Formats: sequence, structure tokens, C-alpha cells
Amino acid sequence: MEPEYTLYEQQMLRTLKRWEIKLQQPPGFVERTSKALQTRINRLLPDKMHTTITATVKGIIQTTLFGISYVPAGLPLRGLSLAERDGKAEELLSRYRKIAAVEGAGTGAGGILLGLADFPMLLGIKLKFLFELAHLYGYSTHDYRERLFILYVFQLAFSSAPKKPQLFETVRNWPTIAAAMPRTDDGMAGIDWLQLQQEYRDTIDFRKMLQLLPGIGAVVGAWANYDLLEELGVAAMNSYRLRWLQERAGARDGGNAR
Repeated sequence: MEPEYTLYEQQMLRTLKRWEIKLQQPPGFVERTSKALQTRINRLLPDKMHTTITATVKGIIQTTLFGISYVPAGLPLRGLSLAERDGKAEELLSRYRKIAAVEGAGTGAGGILLGLADFPMLLGIKLKFLFELAHLYGYSTHDYRERLFILYVFQLAFSSAPKKPQLFETVRNWPTIAAAMPRTDDGMAGIDWLQLQQEYRDTIDFRKMLQLLPGIGAVVGAWANYDLLEELGVAAMNSYRLRWLQERAGARDGGNAR
């Protein structure tokens, strides 16, 4: 039996359809040019530097995903409508945008050394936001599969246009993918860490390089971090909306939805 969606849920279904269409679009001129330039720069960097950066990104993400310090206290929220969850998610995103902007302004004003320190700090802020967001939508990050889902959402937000459709398919089919996974935490074995860090760097590099310029670093740092959190928020909220509505459609009645 077809579920009876609320008016808000119908609006979100249309929002998700527009989002999916946008993810399928080829990169524009600016993005193509930026990607080509960044690819040339990456080729000029020594392999040792790529190895070091990859190890740093991998270390930060793995420590976060397999640690307990980022897991929110208390149980995931239950019994709320999608509209109520989205409202709480918007409040959470607003708070983390401000945190990221303050952090970016502070490191941007501190010159190159503090500007470089912004990279792992901002990464931690993003991951912390995703952990809390998962609990708002009713998913427990005590389950490593939910942490792995967070990683795919992160990649969806900060990957180039050609990579996004495949990542979107992973997010859309996550219930089936997760069900086939072992209950032990060996699901990270298939992650291409070099690709992940290069895609992430390529997406944020232009904005973050401007942050290192004298005189404008604080302003650019605040703008860049705020903007990057906004991009992450859109991808993450839509990903969890999609899962929530899939479960809504799979339920026999509204009482079985999260």
C-alpha cells in the first residue's frame, strides 16, 4: 500500500528530486577549469607529500569514526516527524556554521602556520556535525555502519561532479548495502584514501588558499568555512531525508516510521 505522505514530506520529495538532478549535472566551466588546474598542481607535488597528506586525512577520519569522543550522548531521537527533525537539523547547522566561521577567522588572521592548522580543525568540526546530525534523524553512530555512511555523505559533499552520481547511488542504496555488511568494523577496507583526500582538497583548496593571503585571511577564512559547512549541511540533510522517506515508504503504516 502506498504511504500517505504529509504535505511537508511531499515538498521534501520534490526537493530531493531537484537535488538528484543537480548531482547528475556535468561540471560547469569554472569547476572544470579549477579541477584541471588542481590536477596539474597535484602532479607537481612529490609523492611523499601526497603520502603524508593522505595519512593525515586517513588518521583524522579513522580516529573520529572509530572513537567514541564524537558519539553524541544519549539515544538517537525517536518519534519525531521529518519536519521536526529538519527544524532541529537547521538549528544544528546554524550553530556549526558559526563555529566554523569563528574558527576560520581566527586561523585566517594568524598567518600561514595557523592557516595550515585550520585543515584538521575544520575537518573535525565537519565530522562532529555529521555525528550529531545522524542522531537527530534517529540513527545511532554506535553502529560502525552508520559511521561509514557518514563518510560517504562527507565524500558526496566534497567530491568533484563526475564522482557525485556514484556516491549518490551508494547513499540511496545504503539500507541494502549496510544489510550485507558484517557487524564487525572492517568496512573501511574498501575506502580509497588517496582519492578521498585529493577530491576533498580539490573541492576546498581555492577557498582555503585565499585564507593564507595576508590582510584578507580572517575574512576569507570565516567565509570559506561558513560556506563549506553550508555545502555539507545540504548534502547531509538531504541524505538523511532520503533515508527517512525510504523507510516511510517501506513501512506499512506511519507508526513504523522513525
